[in-house]
Amino acid sequence: MSDEYEAAYEIDASDETIHSAWDNSLEPVQTVEPGEVVRFTCRDSTGGQLGPDSTVADIADLDIDRVHTLTGPVAIEGARPGDVLEVELLEIDHRGWGVTLVLPSEAELGLLADEFPEPALHVWDLEDGVGRFGNGIEVPLDPFPGVIGVAPAEDGTHTTFPPRSVGGNMDIKQLTAGSTLYLPVAVDGALFSVGDGHAAQGDGEVCGSGIEAPMTVTCRFDLRSDLSIDQPQFETTGPFTPSGRDEPMYGTTGIADDLQEAASAAVRQLIDHLETERGLERHEAYMLCSVAVDLKINEVVNAPNWVVSAYLPEGIFPAEQRRSA
Repeated sequence: MSDEYEAAYEIDASDETIHSAWDNSLEPVQTVEPGEVVRFTCRDSTGGQLGPDSTVADIADLDIDRVHTLTGPVAIEGARPGDVLEVELLEIDHRGWGVTLVLPSEAELGLLADEFPEPALHVWDLEDGVGRFGNGIEVPLDPFPGVIGVAPAEDGTHTTFPPRSVGGNMDIKQLTAGSTLYLPVAVDGALFSVGDGHAAQGDGEVCGSGIEAPMTVTCRFDLRSDLSIDQPQFETTGPFTPSGRDEPMYGTTGIADDLQEAASAAVRQLIDHLETERGLERHEAYMLCSVAVDLKINEVVNAPNWVVSAYLPEGIFPAEQRRSA
């Protein structure tokens, strides 16, 4: 990856350059040549409906149809179905604030949605490389776009919520600055869009949101006709822990004959731990798990039960509250 670049285009998140659904009939807001750099301004995942002064009462007025406001699409000159679009993530910058929210259970968003029927909201102050949660808890920041992809081959309007073979709402926390993403091109021009910025997120995003934050994402595009892939692939240096280094963890396990049930059990146990051992309210623990706890599949071969573990980094707590050095 080259360290020297200059953005050929800057695309603001205006009403004319955003959309909230995948649709291969959308007109590109810009056409770029392979090798060019584009800087995208992205609204937060709610499309600006929440901000640094929001309260939990504002969640009731959220228009879900405006969630995942994406900037784009951008067409890449010469891109054809069967090609691979190479996206170098050069810079990703937040704007000093973010929110983590739990939607009411009827929204059916979140691993334990049925267990958290009431909405919840935490507004984060983002500075000095951390987000502050309260009780001295500080979550390291590593911004990335939660939604990044190209238009699908299927005609019509498609929701952004499920990820797709062409990318989309993948929520891969390792797609940070310095990473390179490879996307299979499904339509002429590729029609690339990006948004849903997360200042931090645990692997799993279990409450349905990370630290949702408006961001600027700078990308360099290239076409790779020498590659052939059916699903997104990527190169990254991490982070593979919240701080990007080896650190003490507290872990809980979920063991079940269904991976979803196993993941739920692991998170449920960790919420119990945060409530009883760390003094958090239950809804606070759920949100903290979503932004700072990583789920990992430990085994999928010992039928009939599979194991999922949830890893809580001790480093997010003040030194006097950590269980291990």
